[in-house]
Amino acid sequence: MVIELNDNNFSQSVLQHKGVAIVDFWATWCAPCRMQAPIFEETAKSLGDEVLFAKVNVDENMQIANDLKIVSIPTLIIFKDGQPVDKIIGLSQSDEIISTLKKYM
Repeated sequence: MVIELNDNNFSQSVLQHKGVAIVDFWATWCAPCRMQAPIFEETAKSLGDEVLFAKVNVDENMQIANDLKIVSIPTLIIFKDGQPVDKIIGLSQSDEIISTLKKYM
């Protein structure tokens, strides 16, 4: 399951999360972001409860995007125990996402 995050719940959901989390930073007008969405959902289903999957709309939540220096979307940021540890920029396939996540699981 992929949860929607915003400026109000991001810190509690991701920065205080123990374990691995991955956040998809996207926008509605971004074609690659719309292509990334079903791949991200599929990856979330395949990993089940092992990883927290979340999305942040950068247009609606500019504070998070600014804090994490998001300059290109889609950007996937991997967090381990609340700290950003890796980043995937641009459209990525499920196998790339999983192999990157496995380094931190």
